[in-house]
Amino acid sequence: MPANNPPDQSPTPDQQPDRTIAYRRNEGAQRSDQPHTQVYPQNGQPGYTQPQQGYQQGQPYPQQGQPQQNPQQAYGQQNYGQPTGQQNYGQQAGQPYGQQQPGYQQQHYGQQTYPQQAGNWQQGPDFLGAGQPTGTPPRKGGKGWLFAAIAALVVVLIGGGSVFAVNLLSGGGTQPHDVLPANAIGYVRLDLDPAANQKVALFNIARKFTVTKDSFSGDDPRQAIFDLLKKDADSLGKVNYAADIEPWLGVRVGVAALPPAKGAKEPGVVVAVQVTDQDKAKAGIAKLMGKEKYGIAFRDDYALLSPTQAEADQAAAAAPLSGNANFSDDLSALGETGVLSFWADAGKIAQLAPELASQDPATLAQIKNVRVAGALRFDSGYVELAGISRGAQNLDMGTPEVSKISTLPASTAGAVSISGLGEVIGKQWTQLMKSATTAGSNAQQLVDQAQQQSGLALPDDLVTLLGKNITLALDAGGLDSDPKFGAKIVTDPAKAQEVVGKIEKYLATTGTTVPQLAKVPGDGTFVLASSQEYAAELNKDGALGDSETFQLAIPNADEATFAVFVDLDKIEKLYLEGLQGDDKANLQVLRGVGVSGTQSGSEATFSMRLLLND
Repeated sequence: MPANNPPDQSPTPDQQPDRTIAYRRNEGAQRSDQPHTQVYPQNGQPGYTQPQQGYQQGQPYPQQGQPQQNPQQAYGQQNYGQPTGQQNYGQQAGQPYGQQQPGYQQQHYGQQTYPQQAGNWQQGPDFLGAGQPTGTPPRKGGKGWLFAAIAALVVVLIGGGSVFAVNLLSGGGTQPHDVLPANAIGYVRLDLDPAANQKVALFNIARKFTVTKDSFSGDDPRQAIFDLLKKDADSLGKVNYAADIEPWLGVRVGVAALPPAKGAKEPGVVVAVQVTDQDKAKAGIAKLMGKEKYGIAFRDDYALLSPTQAEADQAAAAAPLSGNANFSDDLSALGETGVLSFWADAGKIAQLAPELASQDPATLAQIKNVRVAGALRFDSGYVELAGISRGAQNLDMGTPEVSKISTLPASTAGAVSISGLGEVIGKQWTQLMKSATTAGSNAQQLVDQAQQQSGLALPDDLVTLLGKNITLALDAGGLDSDPKFGAKIVTDPAKAQEVVGKIEKYLATTGTTVPQLAKVPGDGTFVLASSQEYAAELNKDGALGDSETFQLAIPNADEATFAVFVDLDKIEKLYLEGLQGDDKANLQVLRGVGVSGTQSGSEATFSMRLLLND
């Protein structure tokens, strides 16, 4: 499985309606103790009716036109009006986003009306916020920065509580890259309406932490972001979200960096903001911008903002970024684009730095065609930042061996494994020294001095020591008393032992304490370890690759050419001691960390995952 494709996902550059797991906007979200009838339109014709049952936790969401099973637990009330082929996304014509006129009961295209109480959405017991009395203040977060960061992101993304998010379970529609210019050299997108699998995963993640489990009170996540911005911007003091922003603001925003205009040095910028009402957007954006000059143009369902009106008009008339073949291919290779994605033409961006072209033209030539794409996405068991890099030239990296990290002992608590590093350093040594000298470093002088004093032959001895693959490991046994650690190197064992001898001799002559390490040569391998016993363990194939935690953290272990793995469950006793209550409970949710990727020729992939316990 590629590192940058989550389970059961097929790559696609866009979030299409059929990318959602099993439902469209609002469909399949209802719960009822009694059967009821729901109306679905058929190709603009009068809809048909069929009985529907309530949704039970743990069962898949129903497909449109399919009956739900196992009625359990009422989830609000619903009123279905006359059939229609129009989809209004929870909005009456002329009404602000997410609002309705009092007493209005007609729902379009399977839309639902949820009862409100004291300004807060009533939420079913199986969704976030269950058991939280209306008006109860959110709990304060704990001290662990990892879960705090996740919690903050979840609050921003689904801070509106389960009902708001369920009302946005589509993921389809126009994306910012469908309206931004094709000549963009950089692009960032934030999507508060990603594919449904991402929202479901966010729900599951939020349930795991006390800091988010009971903290949802029905706020709009867009308002959460606005409030964060308002705290640091005095110019927004007179802007009221409910009156000036909410009536027109959509759920997606994108920013594109453009090549500098003729005669300019700085790159151009275009911001695409999804809007639901152009007239209200004009008024609201004008209030937001205050006295600052800007240009605004509309394209599809987006307002395009640029420093000048001419630039905004030009952006609106340009071919879209989605039509850029490189961009489209890169996002297709990336797979699921999650809630946050980015893309950059690194070569074109580097050309904006003239000092790089003049001081290091060789490096610029290597990256002139490099493009990078990445995405932040979620699964019920992990948070992942995944990415790809394409187009590098003349790196002389070949195709490194597969990482040996999966062959470590099953008791491994943490490990780092890198393939091909020795070969890269050997081939790029001259260029590395040249680049260091150009940057003003005295690297060559230091290298010459080290060779004279230690007897090392560089870069050859360094290449030997790094080998075709080097894997560093820390065992879970004895962490609090006598740690077991070591390195397993795929290299010429005789040469490696000679290099280690040179290093030990040099350290001894300088008065440095030389660690007593066990050395075990093997068949094409050389092992250094804290003890002879652990060296023997490392010298044979272990079963770390059979661990479920490892498999989830390093999803492409059979292809990865570099990998980092930490089993937090095996070391949590080191940092949980002394913690109590929510702090301890939230840190116990963290299961492991995995970083992995592949490199072959001009292309590379990477995946960074934070694993969570159930």
